[in-house]
Amino acid sequence: MSMRVRDGGQSEGRPVMGRIGVEPKSDIILRESGQTSVGSFLKREFGEPLQEGKQMVTPGVGALSGERWEWSGIDWSHCQRIVKRLQARIVKATQESRWGRVKALQWLLTHSFAGKALAVKRVTENKGKYTSGVDKVIWSTPASKSQALRSLKRHGYQPLPLRRVYIPKSNGKMRPLGIPAMIDRAQQALHLQALEPVAETLADPHSYGFRPKRCTADAIEQCFKLLSRQHAPQYIFEGDIKSCFDQISHEWMCANIPTDTATLRKWLRAGYIENGDLFPTDAGTPQGGIISPTAANMTLDGLQELLKTAFPKNTRHGQKAKVNLVRYCDDFVITGSSKELLENEVKPMVEAFLAERGLTLSTEKTKITHIQEGFDFLGQNIRKHGEKLFIKPSRKNVSAFLDKVREIVKGNKQAKQANLIQQLNAVIRGWADYHRHVVAKAIFHRIDCEIWKALWQWAKRRHPSKNKQWIKRRYFHCRGTRHWVFSAITTDSSTRQERWVTLLYVSDTPIQRHCKIRATVNPFDPNWDFYLEQRAKRSGRRT
Repeated sequence: MSMRVRDGGQSEGRPVMGRIGVEPKSDIILRESGQTSVGSFLKREFGEPLQEGKQMVTPGVGALSGERWEWSGIDWSHCQRIVKRLQARIVKATQESRWGRVKALQWLLTHSFAGKALAVKRVTENKGKYTSGVDKVIWSTPASKSQALRSLKRHGYQPLPLRRVYIPKSNGKMRPLGIPAMIDRAQQALHLQALEPVAETLADPHSYGFRPKRCTADAIEQCFKLLSRQHAPQYIFEGDIKSCFDQISHEWMCANIPTDTATLRKWLRAGYIENGDLFPTDAGTPQGGIISPTAANMTLDGLQELLKTAFPKNTRHGQKAKVNLVRYCDDFVITGSSKELLENEVKPMVEAFLAERGLTLSTEKTKITHIQEGFDFLGQNIRKHGEKLFIKPSRKNVSAFLDKVREIVKGNKQAKQANLIQQLNAVIRGWADYHRHVVAKAIFHRIDCEIWKALWQWAKRRHPSKNKQWIKRRYFHCRGTRHWVFSAITTDSSTRQERWVTLLYVSDTPIQRHCKIRATVNPFDPNWDFYLEQRAKRSGRRT
């Protein structure tokens, strides 16, 4: 069956390139038959394959190749609509398993002006916009950003080595990070726009790490739903993958991740520079790369389907086993009806799944626990007392937070009170918001007490010769009906008027039950737009 289009792309059969700013020839024949390559798809869809050097732009978004591209003149909302439309088509093609069409649409997106513009915008407006790679180049001016748009080409592209840095881990060890150059970050952001719709369509339903519209609260709520029931599973397999990002097999990723394989292989084998020496990378995806979290997630996707196939819910064996998976990137928990089941059946299955991808379980962090003993997951402690399940901030997480608060207080011995309050408020607000969905009110009150003790010592140290009443009048005030409020007067930098700044109380944060996102939601599928809009309205956030 074929359909002839003569109206310049206004019918339902409008070709892809008309939508992104390249007008195809008239009398285009659209076929339903599948294609085997990008070239054959473009030839069938548009009459002739597109050349690599052609620049695809949308009218009103950018200029044609050879003309000057003005960064300030880009219509960003139009660019977002173009990319979103292409991503929706990638989702549909993935759902239909039309992999040739997926590859062709990815090629169109990564060669479109809108995709390139949004990629450059992302890397020049995020938190790392002033962090350079080995070339010490950053894009901070409109002229440099416009030049970056021209430089985003596949032909002749060769990524630079990563700049190796180390950050401390919670266990005292150092975590290696590889910082790509700006051009490599932009290339990764560009290809991520084409890969993420595929990743979201194929992802495990109960995987919540580094995925759009999902968060740790969703993973914790899923644990609550699985373990709070009367006949819930009693044993938990706590899994942690050893050096997940550093050990993933390059061969497996290149063979199984549906993206530009040649470009992906270049990123994986770019190497890194440490102390002026170049080191090769034989395995793993660099922590610090924009595309790395999605690549790691796609590597681990399939574990839930494996367990579902081994323990089907519609059989007596599967119902008795009570095997369920909740995963947040490389941290996961698997429930089971008995310790023997998890040890003898589930664990070997997980180990074989990971070995195929070049990964192993961490012997230090992997263990099997009874729900009455409780376990820590994503900063929360999940434990059952009798028939009631309680989820509270873990002792380790609370201790780390208080250590951070005390470190800030000790590091600002001579600072102004208002400056100290502003630093503490940012940390307090973030920690309290993270734990506001669990049973945390009693812990919140205890933390307020510990913070007060640290601030009282801070104030006494500044005035060793003053008595307690003088220190209270100087640093602690009456605000509303509350006494002993750590607050100060400061001058607003914008209005030049004086105002009070007050230390936040952790216990003032209301406890609210989190509404978990539906497991099958795909933010790139237009069918879920209404659901996500209603969800954003209920949570008081914008989409």
